[in-house]
Amino acid sequence: MHSLLNSCLRCGIVLIAMLTASAGFSQEPVLKLDDIVQEALRNNPEIKASEAGVSASRYRISQASSLPDPSVSVGYQNYGFNRYTYGESSDSQWMFSASQTFPYPGKRSLKEAMTLQETESLTASHDALRLRVTQKVKELYYDLFLSHKNIALIKGKTLLSANIEESALARYASNSTSQQDVIMAQEPKYMLMEKEAMEQRRIESLEAMLNQALGRNVNAKLGIPEEPVSTPFDVTLDELLQRTDHQSPDLASKDKMVKAAESRLSLSKKEAFPDFTLSAGYFNRQGEFKDMWSLSLGISLPIFYASKQQSGINEVSSNLAASRYERENTRIMLQAGVRDNWSMIKAADRLMKLYSDGLIPRTNQDFTLSLSGYRTGAGDVTSLISKLTSLYDYEFAYWQQLVEREKAIARIEAITGTANHDKGEKAK
Repeated sequence: MHSLLNSCLRCGIVLIAMLTASAGFSQEPVLKLDDIVQEALRNNPEIKASEAGVSASRYRISQASSLPDPSVSVGYQNYGFNRYTYGESSDSQWMFSASQTFPYPGKRSLKEAMTLQETESLTASHDALRLRVTQKVKELYYDLFLSHKNIALIKGKTLLSANIEESALARYASNSTSQQDVIMAQEPKYMLMEKEAMEQRRIESLEAMLNQALGRNVNAKLGIPEEPVSTPFDVTLDELLQRTDHQSPDLASKDKMVKAAESRLSLSKKEAFPDFTLSAGYFNRQGEFKDMWSLSLGISLPIFYASKQQSGINEVSSNLAASRYERENTRIMLQAGVRDNWSMIKAADRLMKLYSDGLIPRTNQDFTLSLSGYRTGAGDVTSLISKLTSLYDYEFAYWQQLVEREKAIARIEAITGTANHDKGEKAK
């Protein structure tokens, strides 16, 4: 009996410590989803690197459309090797020349179009990255909420577990149950303590990943996420697939890459046509010798067409085919992702209704009645513990389904390009 009283006292101390921790837990700051999404869009290192890449690509457009740099040369021609004969001989002169190459008509405009489409593809990829970062932040936020919610559930079930242990001790004191039942009544308490320790470890890991996405120090404190409200979702699968085809930035990026490849193919065909180089020269002579000038036109000759230009056309044609196949593969993958997440949302809706309207209230009622009966000597502790475990499992499963539903919506928003948190300024 003395050992049992000590055990009960230890249980009380643990319970008081848990209640104290719970009181401190509620004092932590509230973490708001909208706030951290906007912070991630401003400070995420991957987004900032992408912004710089888009900005750099825009400077390539004017470079692509510019003419090649002109060439200027200065020279001197002397008659003989014995002395400087400038002004004494008609063959001695200072020479100045300049030349400018002009690509075949259409090449510059194709280069500009190709570079512009590549830049637009990078811009669309940047938009897709912003959506993916938003999705990642939301998923981590919901997982963090679930871990904190699970700890709250564990604390609540710890109180109920203490009631079971207290009832078992009372029955043992009255010789109406065995010591084995008391030991079994204490098991849920330790199992819940183990779950709480594991959940605390998970919180630390999630906070580190979320801080990384926000561009913060990995040890920065985040606070407690708000309890999410179930997001209305009444969009049909066909509507989502249409949005994917017309609004997905990932698909838009692939479309621009296909157009860039088409421009590159047109340009490679233009490479079979010659470029022109216009050269002008001025020859300065002194004395009785008149100055001279020259003007010439050079034309490049693609005489190695079969091994050079034609091979280039074949290469670009293959790359264009690869871009088109890649675009179609991306479209199929995105649509498969939409369908998978849409199904997940619908399944979560059904399960949440099942848990909230059926399993949780009935199991809670059954446990309450069984606990009252056990206190009066009816029933056994094994059945009571089983019902407590079922109640915890159903309550956790409800919140888990809610979190998975919200994460699925976040993934659909990222795929279809309809995230409603993306209010930040996009790359200029």
